[in-house]
Amino acid sequence: MEHRYSRQIVFKPVGEMGQGKLSSSHVVIVGCGALGSAVSEMLVRAGVRKLTIADRDYVEPSNLQRQQLFTEQDARDGVPKVVAAEARLRMIREDIDIVTVLDHVDGPLMEQITEDVDLIMDATDNFETRLLINDCAWKKNTPWIYGACVGSSGTVFPFVPGESACFRCLLPVLPSVNETCDTSGIIAPAVQITAAHQSAEALKWLTGNKDAMRKKLFHFDVWNNTHVEAGISRLRNEVCETCGNAPTYPALHRVEGAGYAVLCGRDTVQIIPGVSRLLTIADGEAVAKRLGEPYKVTPFFMEFHAEGYRCILFGNGRLLIHGLKDLKIGRKLYHQFFG
Repeated sequence: MEHRYSRQIVFKPVGEMGQGKLSSSHVVIVGCGALGSAVSEMLVRAGVRKLTIADRDYVEPSNLQRQQLFTEQDARDGVPKVVAAEARLRMIREDIDIVTVLDHVDGPLMEQITEDVDLIMDATDNFETRLLINDCAWKKNTPWIYGACVGSSGTVFPFVPGESACFRCLLPVLPSVNETCDTSGIIAPAVQITAAHQSAEALKWLTGNKDAMRKKLFHFDVWNNTHVEAGISRLRNEVCETCGNAPTYPALHRVEGAGYAVLCGRDTVQIIPGVSRLLTIADGEAVAKRLGEPYKVTPFFMEFHAEGYRCILFGNGRLLIHGLKDLKIGRKLYHQFFG
């Protein structure tokens, strides 16, 4: 494949030297939905040596409108997104080195998967995970590219530790956190434009063109034909827990005991058992049999119905209860099912 990257190499800011840097780079992508699909494909086609892709979810029919790596068969089979993505990406480029992580990303896992990486790409759908990325990036002095999209709009900014305020400093002035794809919808062009800008910033960093990277936050609305840029350097807070004078990186600290959360924009409660008690798929099968409910086991998780809710239990003990967004009821059902 001698000429595979010829059109990229002839682009002077990349050239042979930049392509060589790409061929030795390692990028972590946190999230493998709409943005993660688009960004990972662009970076694989560009020649990045290694990708680590982390995501906790599986393919559903509603993903297919905008998540370009997945097929109807993936949705029918409920294939984990990282598994489906890896299969497709290896069809695009056989020599790509891919590490997949099918799990909820917490502080310890974030630090683990970002060992010896050149860049972190944000493809998440919630501010909590972005705070994890932000703390880890500043702790390890590793850049990360923020990207968010909803409706017909998107926002992008490359956070380079030491060069600007961090994401935690920026939170008060970001667009409303109440809008999600589930509440406001999203069109695929907004995804592709956001991912394209993210990937462009990634290529700049990875090829040694740091000076060409954005210095201002970029926000666009493709439907209303508008865009704005905003400088954020003055927003840096000297007492910020991430980029201030005495950082503590609070998002990286593990919470003891079981973790309960409503997934962003979805009627789903996620439960992560404490380290002292991990559930197994066999535990889920026992619950389904006790309740007299049908269940299905796949290579990655088991699915059963109980109390009118659809439950997904992954092999590492993580439990999703679909059709529910009340944490109190989620806790009650968890203890009712598993004691």
